[in-house]
Amino acid sequence: MKQRLIGFVAALAVAVGGALAVSGPAQAATPAVQITKVYYNSPGTDTRSNSSLNAEYVRLTNKRSTTINLKYWTLRDKSNHVYKFSGDFRLAAGASVFIHTGKGTNSATHRYWGSGAYIWNNTGDAAYLRNSAGTSIDTCFWGSSGGYTYC
Repeated sequence: MKQRLIGFVAALAVAVGGALAVSGPAQAATPAVQITKVYYNSPGTDTRSNSSLNAEYVRLTNKRSTTINLKYWTLRDKSNHVYKFSGDFRLAAGASVFIHTGKGTNSATHRYWGSGAYIWNNTGDAAYLRNSAGTSIDTCFWGSSGGYTYC
């Protein structure tokens, strides 16, 4: 009888302990790729020159320890201007890539939207990063103060 009672108490302790472990708060997962900086108000007068357009950019950073393929991922603003990574684009572990508004030659660290107009609103906007399935990966919001924000 004493052994049955000890067995029952042990089983009860395991059941209660397991229930308590499950009921803890869930931790939010860190996105694999994060929007880490948005330079939404290029320095100087907005002349729409290519150099002024390219001073407006979004920096994405791979926060994982493995390379991530951004093929068909998108970056967009509130007005639905969309930049799409076409073809294979592999972002190495810990690496960053800058997506510039204007025109230029794409490389492993700099991509170009090819726009002749500014994308990011100086009065407040948001950058949305989505994977190839359209799932939201990260978002960055800002208001009208300053010329850039860290996300």
